[in-house]
Amino acid sequence: MTSIYKTQATALAGRNGQVKTDDGILSLELSYPKEMGGTGAATNPEQLFAAGYAACFSNAILHVARESKVALQAAPVTSEVGIGPNGSGGFALTVSLTVNLDLPREQSLELVRVAHQVCPYSNAVRGNIDVQISVNGQLI
Repeated sequence: MTSIYKTQATALAGRNGQVKTDDGILSLELSYPKEMGGTGAATNPEQLFAAGYAACFSNAILHVARESKVALQAAPVTSEVGIGPNGSGGFALTVSLTVNLDLPREQSLELVRVAHQVCPYSNAVRGNIDVQISVNGQLI
């Protein structure tokens, strides 16, 4: 694959440190969430992943809509990311994507199904992370 964009981020001390992109636009303190014994005083990798997946999936829906000549101005997506033990001594993630589109039911479902095939985040996690998707309240 030929990349059309690349970026770099460096984490300095894991979950209780800092993460910063090479251009300095993103520079955040990190901390464990309270649920994992931390202070919850700063963001964490799961929040960053949730934000990235929500933005990417929303854009994939808008891209598919444009390609399909469907007039769609917004594609709200809420991404919920969970982390827990995987039963093998490590940890695993779960993802739930909630999509709300102002389109007829079948058209909404089809756009989201295709977007799930187009989205780079979906393609990266397929087969590795349990991803649940609901569209206008309907699980697909």
